[in-house]
Amino acid sequence: MILLCERVNGATLTVDGELISEIGKGLAVFVGVFGDDDETDVKKVAKKICELRIFENESGKMDKSVSDIGGEILLVSNFTLCGDTSHGRRPEFIRAARPEKAEPLYEALAKEMSSYVNVRLGVFGADMKISVDNDGPVNLIYSTRQ
Repeated sequence: MILLCERVNGATLTVDGELISEIGKGLAVFVGVFGDDDETDVKKVAKKICELRIFENESGKMDKSVSDIGGEILLVSNFTLCGDTSHGRRPEFIRAARPEKAEPLYEALAKEMSSYVNVRLGVFGADMKISVDNDGPVNLIYSTRQ
């Protein structure tokens, strides 16, 4: 799995002009599922992201997690994160999991993260419009392949 995590003051997600999900302070997390990912990756990722200390403490030092601040996560499936741009100018997505494999892992990740924080979801496979109010900005990429 590969994740792009954005520290946000808030975020909204709409589909066809309809508000689907909204969070306050927390993380907008975009997740790409590779073809060889499994439940082991889900557990590892959920714990790592929910305990990642990227929110400031009283001294202004990044020392608190989204769990510590009572924040929320907007979790969005995004197969384009699995894109390979090493050849030519058009990304290849051959390493991304097929939807029938990716969707259950995305849902499992949401469920696992929910044991730490409040999680709001995007709509798997939909054309989503996402607005984020970046905080910092602080953006990190995490991959289970590291």
